[in-house]
Amino acid sequence: MDSRPSYHEIFARFRYDVVIDHHPVTEGLKATFIDVHPQYGANASLMTEYIRAAKIKPSVALATALFCGIKADTLDLERWSSEEDVRAFRYLFTYVDRNLVKKIECSEMTWGFIPYYKLALDKMRVNKKKKMISVHLGRVMSPDICVSIADFFMRIHDVSWSIVSGIHGGELIVILGSEGYRKDAGKLAALAFGAYGPAGGHKAMARAEISVKNLKTILKNVDTETIDRFVRGRVEGRR
Repeated sequence: MDSRPSYHEIFARFRYDVVIDHHPVTEGLKATFIDVHPQYGANASLMTEYIRAAKIKPSVALATALFCGIKADTLDLERWSSEEDVRAFRYLFTYVDRNLVKKIECSEMTWGFIPYYKLALDKMRVNKKKKMISVHLGRVMSPDICVSIADFFMRIHDVSWSIVSGIHGGELIVILGSEGYRKDAGKLAALAFGAYGPAGGHKAMARAEISVKNLKTILKNVDTETIDRFVRGRVEGRR
């Protein structure tokens, strides 16, 4: 759920019976049951519809988890969301533990994230003409760090694009954020990086993954500066 077999090399070890996802399809899917709805901002909204259709009253813990999932994926319904997300959000609100929601939201960032924010602020490149901020973080402890920093950059006034990349688990992870209503991060990710690996997403947030092994056949060096130039070049050349 909320992922697909092609998203990580480790997934290739398994055969899949069910795929439930909200990310746009970028490759052929093989499973007994496939339910993919790119118009949804959060996979938690899909799962909420499943429990409602089954007439299952969610426990406080389940409702809170799904509620937080919608809030996180849609940035409190501000980023790429649909009527389906709003309906699920309103339904779950009745059952959630609001104190637990607050605790979860206040615990999203760990101490390990802080040095990466400092690195991002020190190394970021700002293109005011194109209203874009980009940074390559080198090796990261989790791809979520790239997502978090890309979101952070999009909160800056007059920024239309944020591009944050990092190396994790043998993969170059590239996160693209956009303002969403006139820009389309998903299409840009596919155009810029689709030839090298899985790439795509929604208008406001997208992701691309390139194996480091593949990257070594593309670039003469895979040092931080070279990767930074490669990512920026691919994005700027297709805006």
